[in-house]
Amino acid sequence: MSPPPVILEPVAECDFEAMLALRIDALRESLTRLGRFNPEVARERLRAQFRPEWMRHLLRDGERVGYFTVEPREGELRLHHLYLTASAQGQGIGAWVLDHVKAQGLPISLAALRESRANDFYRRHGFRVVDEQAFDIEYRWQPPEKGAA
Repeated sequence: MSPPPVILEPVAECDFEAMLALRIDALRESLTRLGRFNPEVARERLRAQFRPEWMRHLLRDGERVGYFTVEPREGELRLHHLYLTASAQGQGIGAWVLDHVKAQGLPISLAALRESRANDFYRRHGFRVVDEQAFDIEYRWQPPEKGAA
């Protein structure tokens, strides 16, 4: 079964509070397990990385079900955020986003919070651990070499 159609929508400054609420909801469980849940820190971190030109809302059936952020860097992409509402999880939307970003043909780096279910998700989608820090695990995906079978 294929995932439901997903439409990308631009992000505007006025979307910040709704996006923050989704981020807090998505990270609460993992951060609480690590003893690091703090809504003000979540606000500061999203504000520091809030670049609407790099962000896209995910719409399904006309409803916003998540968002992601891809920062272009020299020769690679950095996936900063990929958050879905609870009702949109497990339906192939996150995999669709990764396929969409991978289609650009550049290496992708990202960090996932320790104790997060996202770690299994990224590993299933070909991301490899490149570094482990106190609270985050760094991942990298490399596109297949041209001509590789």
